[in-house]
Amino acid sequence: MTVVVNAACFLTALAIMEWVAWVTHKYVMHGFLWSLHESHHQPRKGRFERNDWFAVFFAVPSIVLIYLGNNGYPAALWGGLGVAAYGLIYFIFHDVIVHRRLDTGYAPRSRYMRRIVHAHRLHHAVSEKHGAVSFGFVYAPPIPVLRAEMKALAASGASGS
Repeated sequence: MTVVVNAACFLTALAIMEWVAWVTHKYVMHGFLWSLHESHHQPRKGRFERNDWFAVFFAVPSIVLIYLGNNGYPAALWGGLGVAAYGLIYFIFHDVIVHRRLDTGYAPRSRYMRRIVHAHRLHHAVSEKHGAVSFGFVYAPPIPVLRAEMKALAASGASGS
């Protein structure tokens, strides 16, 4: 039964992190911490950008949960590992595959991977705080839905508010 509980904690944390990433990206990164995230919507100057601080911020809950898991709260370990796994998946998809911060030569071929990459490129079509679409990363709505959302935002003047 312990294996089932541990797996459930891991998978639940992994799944919840997509929601956490979406909310944080939309309301924090494109909100009050735009001053850090804005660097990610500009051409990179050098190896790092101010936006990279978010990786540090997201690592803290994982570290705390793993610590607690090793100090009397075993389920927290698996939750922390789930958060860390999401971070690794995000890094591979976002920094390696989409933004090519590490060149692997990989080219997305599956419909899913092409949609994720295209959705993120649509997100970056807007270099301002407002007017962007597609704030998650492991899940992206269909591209026609995102294009319609972008069109509606542009018509409402959201890109300049």
